[in-house]
Formats: sequence, structure tokens, C-alpha cells
Amino acid sequence: MSLSPAALLITVAPTGAETTKSDCPQLPTTLSELVGAAKESEEAGAAMVHVHIRDDDDRPSLDPERLKDTVAALREGTGLVVQLSTGGSVHDPFEARLKVLDATPDSCSLTMGTTNFGDDVFSNPWPFICDLYQLSQEREVVPEFELFDLGHVAALARLIARYGLPYGGKVHVDFVMGVPGGMPGTTDALVAGVAALPPEVTSWSATGIGRTTLAVGLAALSKGGHLRVGMEDVLTLSRGVPVESNAQLVERAVAMGALAQRRPMTPSEARELLGCR
Repeated sequence: MSLSPAALLITVAPTGAETTKSDCPQLPTTLSELVGAAKESEEAGAAMVHVHIRDDDDRPSLDPERLKDTVAALREGTGLVVQLSTGGSVHDPFEARLKVLDATPDSCSLTMGTTNFGDDVFSNPWPFICDLYQLSQEREVVPEFELFDLGHVAALARLIARYGLPYGGKVHVDFVMGVPGGMPGTTDALVAGVAALPPEVTSWSATGIGRTTLAVGLAALSKGGHLRVGMEDVLTLSRGVPVESNAQLVERAVAMGALAQRRPMTPSEARELLGCR
């Protein structure tokens, strides 16, 4: 299969770890809600799902059995590339975050450095990054390198120089922009980040948090990048208009892509792009 440069990878991030169900009743937090949101998003044009899970009280969780059940249910119910977050919530210990790979996802997030995250700190010290990366190589899980700041780009180059390419031989990164404490969600910041990427990078996407969603998405499309959207990242379509479903955000990403003459990538094309099993 030869990938067309017009193909657009759309990743959906349906839940996240920050928003509460009480604040946003339409947020998919149960397993059935998550699978339903993933199915609708796939039908709308998503090819990969970035997954956080919740416990019975809708709180963020890294419970190993829940993670395994979630991966199995998403594989049974969809054709999407299943990517588990190894970030969890900002309060999860490193040991629990490493055990995420026991659930055998297709892909995992791998954040390339510590960043201030609102009033909290999202801790990703270098030794932990190295341990998680080597474990992903060993388990044959494709990492998506999450870059919250320009220094994270330099750390990625350092990691590849030390440990070689990821499983699958491809290097895919996602710029997470607009987090209070990280890089701003602006075109200038994205251009600087893309210019600094090491030559081993084979594809990249961008995520704009909150009100930066549209600016980042349009900038990414203009630079030939891919998109991550979802209720993890934004809860309004416009000022005062709440998002009703993740599929709504995927549909908007598809429409934006169409304006740039980019069609949504299929899950099988996404697997080729990322080097997944």
C-alpha cells in the first residue's frame, strides 16, 4: 500500500483525565460509552483512538484489568488503532504508568519531558522516559511522542540517538499545544517545533487545547501535518456552544481537511503510517 500525501490521520481523544462527568455529562467514561464514542468517531473519519480510562466513580484510573478489557473491547468493536495513554493523570506513579503496556495496545503515548500543567506538574523525568521507551521497543508497541514544549523536541533527538528507532521503524510525534505551562497554541510555535524535528521523524500531528483547537488544526493542515481532536482537549465548538459528542469534533476535522484537499486516512493506512503490527 502506498500512502497518499493527501491522506489525513485523525486521532480522537474522547475522555482524558481532567474533566469530570459531573461537569460534562456527555463525556464518555464507562467502557460502553467509550466504545460507542470510538465507533461513532471511526464512522466519522477517525483512524486512531487515544485512550484514558475511568473507574466506577468516573475517576481517572490505570487499573491493569480495566485497561486490558478496554483494549479488547475497542478491538472487538472497532478497527481503530488503539493507543493507550501512559500519562494517566498527573498524580499517577511511574510504576503504574509503565504497567500500561501490559495491556498490549497497538500504540502508547510517550511524553518527552516534564511540563507545568495548569496548577499541577506532569512529571516525565529522563530516566522514566528511557525506561518507557525501551519497554515499548521490547513489547512491540509503537510510541507516539508527545511534545508539550520545544525542549521536548531536543529530548526526542537525544532519545533516538541513544536507543535507536521505535518498534516498527517509524517515528510519529504529536505537538500538544495550548496547555497552561506548555508551548502556546499558535502558528509560530508550531512552525518552530516542526523546524526543530529530528530527521528520523516520519509523521507528525498537532493538538490544540481549548480555544487553540482551531488555530492549531488549521496551522497543522497548512504545514502538511495530521490532527488529534476530542473531548479530552476541547469541550466547546464555539463560545458558549458545548460539544455534544466526540464524533462532532471528528466531523469538523474531516471538514477542515477537505478544505485542504486532505481525505481521512483509514485505520489500515494509519497502521502503515505508524508502523503498527
